[in-house]
Amino acid sequence: MIETTAGDRALPPALAELAGVEFDYDDGEGVDFEPYDAFDSAAETTDWLRHWTGNHNLDGDAYRVFGQDGTGGLAALWRVRPGRPLAEQPVVFLGSEGERGVVAANLSDFLWVLADGLGPMEIVEDEEYEARPNPVLAGFAERHATTPRRTTRDIVTAARSEFPKFSEDIDALCR
Repeated sequence: MIETTAGDRALPPALAELAGVEFDYDDGEGVDFEPYDAFDSAAETTDWLRHWTGNHNLDGDAYRVFGQDGTGGLAALWRVRPGRPLAEQPVVFLGSEGERGVVAANLSDFLWVLADGLGPMEIVEDEEYEARPNPVLAGFAERHATTPRRTTRDIVTAARSEFPKFSEDIDALCR
């Protein structure tokens, strides 16, 4: 088990506030993302991960699920950096049909991705990262992000460079 910090079942403040932001899918032109107002419970996360991988020996402690897309794919903070707060953990997406990938190196960078009008599924499924700036989400990121604004491509490239084996590691868990 990776230790992070005490209280890591509470949403970081930016995620708690993000839960109150309305996301408009806008027939595919908006952001396909539904933030939660609380993390999924440890039991829910474990149950989901076991079914998703087919590996019933796993627990879901490495993930804090905080939202989903319209297909049921999940966005989560991946607790891979020992001793670091949840907001400094990478954001990953685990899709309903087995899609998966690192979306951003931390919560702050994830807010900039959302500001570009892109959700976690779009990052994993489409390498184009065609920005559709969202003024409401850009304002939100400006208020809460602790990292400088960069392009989504730069954010995703940096995150995937830091965690290049995420997909392979997930494959190794599957049965």
